[in-house]
Amino acid sequence: MPGSSESRYIRLEVISGKNIRVPSKRIPAGIYISTNVDSRRRWKSAISVLSSDESVAWGDAVTLSLNASPALPVEIRASYELGRMLGSGEVIGELQMSWDELLNHGDELFDLSFPAVRGVQPSITLKVAVVHAWDNQNGGLFNSLVDCEIARDTDAGHARFAAYATSKTVSDLNDAMEHFQLVLNQCPVGHPDRATALTNLAWACLQGYVQNDVQDIDTTTSLFRDALALRPQHHPDHPLTLYNLTEALTWCHSSKSTDVDICEAAQLYHELLPLCPEGTYLRSIAAGKDGVDCVISGCNDLSTDASDENIHLRRVVLELCPLGHRLRPRTLDELARAVKARFDQHGSIDDLDTCIQLCREAVSLCPVGHTDRNVCLHNLALSLMFCFLHQGNPNDLEEAISLYEEALNLCPVGHKYRDFPLDNLGGALVHRFNKRGDIEDMTRAISLYREALTLRPPGHPSRDTTLNNLASALQTRYAKSQVSEDLNEAIDWYRDSLRLKRLDHPERHRTLYNLSSALRSRFMQTRENEDIEEAIALCQESLAALSSLHPDRYFSYMWIQEAYLSRYQIIHDPADLSLAVENFRLASRHPTQGFPYRIRIARRWVAAAETHSHTSALEAYNTCFDLLDGHLATRSSTISRREAAAAFNDIRSLPVDAASCAIRNDNLQHAVELAEQGRGQQWSLASRLRTPIDDLESANPALAHNYLELSKLLSNAAQSSATITDRAAADRAAIEYRRLARQWEAAVAKIRDLRAFSRFLLPPLYADLQAAARQGPIIILIASKHSCSAIIVPTSGDPHHVPLPSVTLADLTNLKDRFARAIRHASTLGPNVPRNDLIVLLRTVWDEIMLPIVSVLRHDLKLKYCRIWLCPTAAFTSIPLHAAHPFRTNPDGSREPCLEDLYICSYTPTLSALVRSRQLMKKRILPSFVAIGQGQPGAGKGKALLAVNSELKLVHKLVPATAKHTTISGDAATRAGALAALQENTWVHLACHGKQDPVQPYNSHFVMRDEDLMLLDIMERDIPHAEFAFLSACHTAVGDEETPDEVIHLAAGLQFSGFKSVIGTLWQVDDSVAKHVVKAFYENMFEDLKDGGAMDCTKAAWALNRATHAVKTTVPLEQRMVFVHIGV
Repeated sequence: MPGSSESRYIRLEVISGKNIRVPSKRIPAGIYISTNVDSRRRWKSAISVLSSDESVAWGDAVTLSLNASPALPVEIRASYELGRMLGSGEVIGELQMSWDELLNHGDELFDLSFPAVRGVQPSITLKVAVVHAWDNQNGGLFNSLVDCEIARDTDAGHARFAAYATSKTVSDLNDAMEHFQLVLNQCPVGHPDRATALTNLAWACLQGYVQNDVQDIDTTTSLFRDALALRPQHHPDHPLTLYNLTEALTWCHSSKSTDVDICEAAQLYHELLPLCPEGTYLRSIAAGKDGVDCVISGCNDLSTDASDENIHLRRVVLELCPLGHRLRPRTLDELARAVKARFDQHGSIDDLDTCIQLCREAVSLCPVGHTDRNVCLHNLALSLMFCFLHQGNPNDLEEAISLYEEALNLCPVGHKYRDFPLDNLGGALVHRFNKRGDIEDMTRAISLYREALTLRPPGHPSRDTTLNNLASALQTRYAKSQVSEDLNEAIDWYRDSLRLKRLDHPERHRTLYNLSSALRSRFMQTRENEDIEEAIALCQESLAALSSLHPDRYFSYMWIQEAYLSRYQIIHDPADLSLAVENFRLASRHPTQGFPYRIRIARRWVAAAETHSHTSALEAYNTCFDLLDGHLATRSSTISRREAAAAFNDIRSLPVDAASCAIRNDNLQHAVELAEQGRGQQWSLASRLRTPIDDLESANPALAHNYLELSKLLSNAAQSSATITDRAAADRAAIEYRRLARQWEAAVAKIRDLRAFSRFLLPPLYADLQAAARQGPIIILIASKHSCSAIIVPTSGDPHHVPLPSVTLADLTNLKDRFARAIRHASTLGPNVPRNDLIVLLRTVWDEIMLPIVSVLRHDLKLKYCRIWLCPTAAFTSIPLHAAHPFRTNPDGSREPCLEDLYICSYTPTLSALVRSRQLMKKRILPSFVAIGQGQPGAGKGKALLAVNSELKLVHKLVPATAKHTTISGDAATRAGALAALQENTWVHLACHGKQDPVQPYNSHFVMRDEDLMLLDIMERDIPHAEFAFLSACHTAVGDEETPDEVIHLAAGLQFSGFKSVIGTLWQVDDSVAKHVVKAFYENMFEDLKDGGAMDCTKAAWALNRATHAVKTTVPLEQRMVFVHIGV
């Protein structure tokens, strides 16, 4: 080697290290390399963070003089501080190398191995080069060898603690703690090294506690807390200090079972993990089974409660379990249980939806064969059951049963947990029995409960639950079969269950009111007074055990009401009836119980009040309507709202029964209000998002803008949810819909705070509804089981009542059926054959229904030939009232006039619909007319309509030349083309097949060339400038049989979308003769336009009246009366 050693230097480059383990097992802040430069100076590399694979990278270099010492000492050390360092840290490995050994490697990288530590041999990768000049760039890395007392004691403490970790000799631990305590004593408050001194002592104490060599954990935890306070966020040692405290808290919880410690550890981990970069050693430990997993498991083992604090903790813990984490399913389950517990207390549907979402994810993470699948299936099914009970959606019940069936299959006979799915499936089947009435469900449920009871013998902790459930099933079967043995057995099982429940048992109240209900049933059978007295006392005890907002107070109210009412029915004490009504009121208004239960109890309140002629009947009806409106408003789609309403079979007659009740109470104005509020709820809910707000925009533009924006968002959410088929996605959509609904309701509440808008979107009062009669009286026909009558709403003044004493609901039902048969028969007759059956029926309609009404119109209201609007309810909706005819001659030989001779008849589905149409009439634009025809719908879509094209040509010929006019037919008459035409034109004529779906009316449609033009398609369009539509198609103005008072049909859908005046049809149209009516209609409609008049949709009713008169000799009776006018 050239040159003399006196002038040579070596440049030593420290590249990396591997297999780096700390003897004491303590997690280091970083690793560094150290060497002496001379007797006064020492060089150390940067402190680099240890990687999860126990490697470390440096890339540091130092220039050393070959004359400084005969050999080069090298140390690997662990530092427990990334910031200011106290002492030299813990030695991992040390050795000496001669210069010759170093220089033998030339310019190549080489590994330098150290003695083994904890089973592996650490090594570092170096590179050396001979240089002939001093490299001043390394000057900053030189430190004087400091020899101060606290540094020496700290290093000694590390050395003794490393010895303790290896030998487990307590004297080593004591020596280490003594050294660290001496250092802390010399680092008072304010000293820059105090945090380091606190941490070193605390760590030694903690490891001693773990080995049972130190007894005090609280002092240790306190030391870590003090250190953390001195290393706040952004301090380089903040993450490691957080970790140290979590370790202490975890051990605190492990030894003392203190919930607060593990909860705090979870919160700290939530802060810690984002601060630990992936790939670092600290991350691998903190995120591993001995770190956060231990904390997660500890939190998951905590008892569940409904507090917001507990739910927040569970959410924090879930965030510690990212997707793919092995503990995520269990953590999802625990959060779901906490949210479900809050739902149990407060009844918020959002909590229930959240619970279901969490459970769905848990099930998805536990495929078949996963050990936790059974538990996750159970929890999802349980959540769905509660959702069914709260919301009444049968799909939830069916899915829950399917999940319980799978859970039972996973627990065959002999499985130690088989009793759980037996019990749960039994409960779900009982609910389905209550829904469907299939006795096989009940028989199987009782069988499952009996098997579960054998698996829960005396002494089993859940025996009381199965006893209660079996008793409930037997009692339910008794209600169906009236077999007294079932009831007596149920009472015995209830009593056994109650004896097993402590006074503080969280479900004791349920057995109390269940036993009460069974005793009440037996009282009604045996008249034993002791049973009813005990029943009342049991319910009072259950109420005393529940908080004021507990959802189960509803059941206590319900059963104590049943007890009072039953005693009243036997003893006839008015006080009992009053008490029953008060508990009806409390149950129906209990805010934390779901709408379905409250609707049912309100309906029973109605029945009881009507049966016993109680003064609260009208209050009960109003409560029913309010609850039903609230329930339907929670549904995000039009179809789901109708399904929710149809689920309550016993409320179909509610609107007419309520109106009848008000009539019997001589309150005609309220009768009009109730009939309006109860009818057409589907349209009312939908139209709330399209209410004209011109006045509000003038009074408060900001509120108006906010309301319109939220209405648009809510409407869009409703429309998008209708197309979702995935249950989990549907749940999320429902939550989003309800979130928007709450914002929308808050906006409405602010609007109502304005004096002039206090009744904004509230059910209209009589004064509001009377605006519908501005152009002529409205005749509401009430068909109730209590009475049938009519109410005439005049242009001004109070309404008039017209009793129909000879008409009963049964008569109307019979009349409706006879009309259907007569119409079908007439379609088989030739055009000139008399329609005798129809004539008899129309004469009955005249004599029994319309003549009494006409008498009031003519003699009391002094109304001659003018417009009238018919608003039929229930069975009246299926009777062609407008065609009422006496078919008689007067003594002088003249023909006795029929209804259409005396008045121009229109229909309106509701008074509000007419008011809304008139409001929209304020904004009119230049008319444009489109005729849409589809006579060749394609295979499977109905027969060809051969007269459609000639009808379109006829319409084109009759429409004034001044109107913009287009025709769409044949291949162009598609669903998209028809929708576009509806939106772009103010006047529409549709000639095609129309199909009314009697089961699901929203599936009613017009048949186009490709896809059907659905009622929902039409409803989703908002066409405020639309004016008139002539529907020359079958069944466009007849509703469904299940909910006739909702008036859901194609003509009503067009009126809702914006068309103010609509001609529709009640039954099948013969297109070969319909064109005669069409020709006569348009000739009358446009006769004034030759002189330059404007197209006026309000003339449609008059034009139809004239047209049906004009075609009497050419069109058969049933084809004349098939056309009706709806709207303005």
